[in-house]
Amino acid sequence: MLNYPLKFVPILKDKIWGGSKLVKNLNKKSDLNDIGESWEISDVEGDVSVVKNGSLKGTSLRVLQETYKDQFIGKNNYDNFGNNFPLLIKFIDAKQDLSVQVHPNDTLSKQRHNSFGKTEMWYIMQSDPGSRLILGFNKTINAAQYLQLLEEKNIMSVLNGVPVKKGDAFFIETGTVHAIGAGIVLAEIQQTSDITYRIYDFDRVDDLGNERELHTELAIDALNFNDKIDTERNYTKTNNVLNKVADCQYFKTNFIPVSGEVLLDYSSSDSFVIFMCVGGSAEISIFGNTETINFGETILIPATAENVLISSNGCELLEVTV
Repeated sequence: MLNYPLKFVPILKDKIWGGSKLVKNLNKKSDLNDIGESWEISDVEGDVSVVKNGSLKGTSLRVLQETYKDQFIGKNNYDNFGNNFPLLIKFIDAKQDLSVQVHPNDTLSKQRHNSFGKTEMWYIMQSDPGSRLILGFNKTINAAQYLQLLEEKNIMSVLNGVPVKKGDAFFIETGTVHAIGAGIVLAEIQQTSDITYRIYDFDRVDDLGNERELHTELAIDALNFNDKIDTERNYTKTNNVLNKVADCQYFKTNFIPVSGEVLLDYSSSDSFVIFMCVGGSAEISIFGNTETINFGETILIPATAENVLISSNGCELLEVTV
């Protein structure tokens, strides 16, 4: 029955740039040394999430969607996406700088990879002093200048560095050159896609001395070379209400600081709801069934739930819908 808050088994990814904070601070269970990503809810082929709790424990996300259809994700979502879950939800720990990269839009992704595009947003959960993101160019350039800078290994000179702190939020449209800098832990919400064009990787090599593949030619058609890209999202932080952070055709994200109890009314909503805990812990209840969500955990509420009761002595949640 879809009558309780669903947790999924995290899918942990060992990365050349990953660290130990997802294990030490977010309580992920793994013996891997360099965990860069925890895929919290995924329908990516080969990495489909499995229910961790309750009567549906062991059931894959795909089977849930195929079985419960609009009861699970909402009628409009099921009409649009069928048995493909539309979002990929992650926590990321960057011990080192990630590669400089860009994601293609829906049209290019469909044409080249039979995939969704990869619009995404980031919420900064923790950052070391001096940490920064790369978001867009610091001046407008063209494709020829871009290729020359790559050839000269001078691409960093035209990239826009953004210092960050806990609570900062950023919306990254497809086409925006970007990278997560060393020392940052963040929550990532994105379209279901694992399509990334790697532009520059700081000449790093793996344990065998091999450099990672770059996608120079593919990236040219995907890139927005303009320097006027608005990525940062300013938002209010009022207790016990939905504070809008991002709102696009692919997802909506709100920030909810909870103190005491808050009852959220989803009776007029036609979507599943995802809660990501980015601070503290809370009890989340639907149909009289309760689950605890701790810092670094994620819960999915099926579309059939009309009311969600959240109780906490103090927590911070991201609420995500489609």
